[in-house]
Amino acid sequence: MEMHDAWFFLGVFVFIFLIWIATGGPLHPIAFTGPTLAGPGALGGGTYLSLPSTSFGLGSSNVSLPGSSNGVSVPGNSGTPLPTFVGGSVFGDPSPYRGIVSMNHYVSGTGSDQKKEYIEIYVPQNAGVPVDLSGWTFSSDASGSSAGIPQGTEVPTSGVVNASQNIILSPGERAIVISGQSPIGSSFRENKCMGYFSTFQSFYPSLPQNCPTPSNELESFYGAGYIRDQACIEYVNKIPRCQVTLSPPVNVSGACQNFLITYLNYNGCVNAHRNDTDFKSKTWRIYLGRTSPMWRTKNELVKLLDINGKTVDAFSY
Repeated sequence: MEMHDAWFFLGVFVFIFLIWIATGGPLHPIAFTGPTLAGPGALGGGTYLSLPSTSFGLGSSNVSLPGSSNGVSVPGNSGTPLPTFVGGSVFGDPSPYRGIVSMNHYVSGTGSDQKKEYIEIYVPQNAGVPVDLSGWTFSSDASGSSAGIPQGTEVPTSGVVNASQNIILSPGERAIVISGQSPIGSSFRENKCMGYFSTFQSFYPSLPQNCPTPSNELESFYGAGYIRDQACIEYVNKIPRCQVTLSPPVNVSGACQNFLITYLNYNGCVNAHRNDTDFKSKTWRIYLGRTSPMWRTKNELVKLLDINGKTVDAFSY
């Protein structure tokens, strides 16, 4: 019986060996490879091996903006469809600034008075780069007229000839572009003291009246004896914001008159507050210096062109 069992097990072993040889033996793939990872299709067509995409795309073309600070590169927009206009007018060769600088597609005060005619342009908060407007122009396709963007003064001083520099809009900033001439002789950035200019000149649109309140100025800058000068306190409490006092009353103290002359005017306000964190506004006033209106009241195509004459933005009405 034991011999019979031995031959039985030997026969089974030989049978298994012959099957192994018949199916490939040592050349069978399982002898050399480990488990295989199913492809994307087997897993439902996913993207489990893809890298996270960047916000602008790793393969998109970039263009260098020659007028921006430090030659910063931003995504190109050549693939964006160009707008069409009635009458056969065309957008023109698109600027790399297209989508970086835009106009509000409306002209205020068209055709009536160049001092009251204006357009707004802006750089969105997510633009990523400041934009130098030097050498840019506004162009009318209807009349063929054009006007260049001038330099401006960051913080103008009243009563003197102010130095000028290129106008640069940072992300989140805008400019009001008036066709006429500047009431103070130059384009400028608004600031918290600018409302004082309204005492002597007219501005369109009106300047913000957000000067520091006279009563707060008195408390901060009167000096010793402030609390005892009740007449001065009562007088100053009646003065509106951004109002220059041309003739201080004679019945107030000399210290009070000195305060009024020193602080309640544009230059005095600038000297006291130019280092405040909220001193500078995010709005420029740009004056094209024209003596006649720039834009037609109807049938107009307004274009903003960069330093190379390429179209940044355009609209018609």
